[in-house]
Amino acid sequence: MDRKASRPTLRQVADAAGVSKMTASYVYSQPGRVAPATAAKVRAAAQRLGYPGPHPAARSLRRGRAGSLGVVLGEHLAYAFDDPQAATFLAGVAEVCAAEGVGLTLVPVTGADSDVQRVADAVVDGFVLWTTADDDPILDAVVASGLPAVIHAGTSRNGLLAVGIDDRAAAAAIGGLAFAGATRPLVLSFPVNRDRRKEHHAGQPDSTVTYPVTRHRWEGFCDAWREAGGALPDLRVAVCPANAAAHGEAVADELFRGTDPPDAIAAMSDELAFGALRAAARAGRQVPSAVSVTGWDDGDAAARAGLTTTRQSLRDQGRRCAHAALGRQDAQAALGRPSWQMIKRATTR
Repeated sequence: MDRKASRPTLRQVADAAGVSKMTASYVYSQPGRVAPATAAKVRAAAQRLGYPGPHPAARSLRRGRAGSLGVVLGEHLAYAFDDPQAATFLAGVAEVCAAEGVGLTLVPVTGADSDVQRVADAVVDGFVLWTTADDDPILDAVVASGLPAVIHAGTSRNGLLAVGIDDRAAAAAIGGLAFAGATRPLVLSFPVNRDRRKEHHAGQPDSTVTYPVTRHRWEGFCDAWREAGGALPDLRVAVCPANAAAHGEAVADELFRGTDPPDAIAAMSDELAFGALRAAARAGRQVPSAVSVTGWDDGDAAARAGLTTTRQSLRDQGRRCAHAALGRQDAQAALGRPSWQMIKRATTR
């Protein structure tokens, strides 16, 4: 039999085993209802015919659930493994999936038109969205699916739930440490929109900043600079094309070589801050006397580097998102504001 051309059916297996189709079905769906000898006959017939078992998608339709939680990355697939913060968040999601006996499906976004169809075709019971822009068409695709969905660190829209700390308040607090005594402050920023270009700005964010995390942290740093008595046009914002130490290092290198090098750098992540610290060392800029540096997330490497940073538990936020998307606990309990705190170390004045 050509298996590709003609997949054996459950009816053929039942006939070959000399049992009803319902009995054959029970062998796969409710084996406890079938006598061991009968089940053995059915499985032997299936093996002879090359029947692999019920199709997973069809079985999911019958059960009314897929047995998997979808995570829409908003990034290329490798990002889930390269970025320490993404990996920590996904570990929290995976922890809940393991406890609940469901799978984890990663749905990467490439920026192509196929993104919407990829989301629509995902066989999952709910969605968690990570690093999604306000204008991303996949948001409408997730809403159209009718499945439970949660946005991490985003803006709640179209009835979707949101989980995340108060990024603006946290940025205002850590910015106060970064900008103390500074006259030439700089924000090392995440990408501002899905174009992911390297850019330079000053002052407040405008309508082109469509990533909520970037916008809220930028606004908080503006609050901190204002509180320090600074004029907003003096607050420079250097946008990195990705959250990677190499990008933070390259941007900081360029600015340290310029005629107006920063004397304070507030980075939107520990990774960008590590790049800034390497660039400062190469430029002979003493930290923190010549330039203060702050990060965000307080990963394991932050303590070793003596980095002043904002601590948040992305693993806990991953768990919250997974619980809410799977409907395993009261949504409001899962969505209460996660906590954060400033961790002052050796890189600020």
